Amino acid sequence: MQRLLFPPLKAFVGGPCLRLLLPRAAPRAQCGCSCGIRRPLRPGQYSTISEAALQSGRGTVSLPSKAAERVVGQWLLVCSGTVAGAVILGGVTRLTESGLSMVDWHLIKEMKPPTSQEEWEAEFQRYQQFPEFKILNHEMTLAEFKFIWYMEYSHRMWGRLVGLAYILPAAYFWRKGWLSRGMKGRVLALCGLVCFQGLLGWYMVKSGLEEKPDSHDIPRVSQYRLAAHLGSALVLYCASLWTSLSLLLPQHKLPETRQLLWLRRFAHGTAGLVFLTALSGAFVAGLDAGLVYNSFPKMGESWIPEDLFAFSPILRNVFENPTMVQFDHRILGITSVTAITALYFLSRRIPLPRRTKMAAVTLLALAYTQGSVLLNFIF
Repeated sequence: MQRLLFPPLKAFVGGPCLRLLLPRAAPRAQCGCSCGIRRPLRPGQYSTISEAALQSGRGTVSLPSKAAERVVGQWLLVCSGTVAGAVILGGVTRLTESGLSMVDWHLIKEMKPPTSQEEWEAEFQRYQQFPEFKILNHEMTLAEFKFIWYMEYSHRMWGRLVGLAYILPAAYFWRKGWLSRGMKGRVLALCGLVCFQGLLGWYMVKSGLEEKPDSHDIPRVSQYRLAAHLGSALVLYCASLWTSLSLLLPQHKLPETRQLLWLRRFAHGTAGLVFLTALSGAFVAGLDAGLVYNSFPKMGESWIPEDLFAFSPILRNVFENPTMVQFDHRILGITSVTAITALYFLSRRIPLPRRTKMAAVTLLALAYTQGSVLLNFIF
């Protein structure tokens, strides 16, 4: 990836494209006494790239240095960590049922929390006008409201921190000329995805604040919007991490054998399967489908529940029937762990770099740790 994005400066300088763009310098004198002296340059001729760049007003060659690549890579690595923190904090907010405590959204105004008793009571009164308080939390005290409010507040402030972590350094690196043309496109896409993620988060919360006169169910956000919010966060995390590692780690040159190509395709398929499993988990959370059956590997007394296709049309069960949603998530989870295990054993049969082998071992350990945690939740 580094070879594609940042060709060596020597190759760039000697390339035919640059020789066509820059006027040629005058040839050296052929006599022995003046072999080190160049003839005077005619107007429009430049002897070096630096002179050409200065004449054009740029002052520096646009190709980023290795040091700049490393700084940009470290920045994106930190950004991917902040996104992972936002996902974790969002999960905690979901578990504490705090996501609907802040009933409006303002980019700047809501950054200042209530400070006086009057402000807290006014905030609590606004919350009391929405379905979650009327149906679920009608006996909630002000102290209990403060706890869930601060949980959602911390999640939103962390989201703003993520946005600043992307946008401000991106503007600085762009101005300094540390981003190649290809990297500029990637950085723009990442910053745009961050902004989209924030808007999508409020769009998700808004679905849980809507009045539903014909329903007495517990107010919750749309499982479709929750899955979209989580999915976009995972895409942002993976894209940032992949780009940062492509800048920080040298590329290994391996022979393109049939086994290596097959392993690479299998790894890509496994990654897609894990992503799909995570999205199905968002549907489980959105519908509280994890509370339907608390036994494993069977669901209740049977392997396949009787109410698996209770909704009509049949496709609706995949996204709205809690039983089917939990069943699908279990199948996807088991399939993901199986695929990761197979990927690990396949990687052992091929001579791979040390860091690739470490990645396979780490992936296997995390998969089984995740499964163990979920089983502890069930039992």
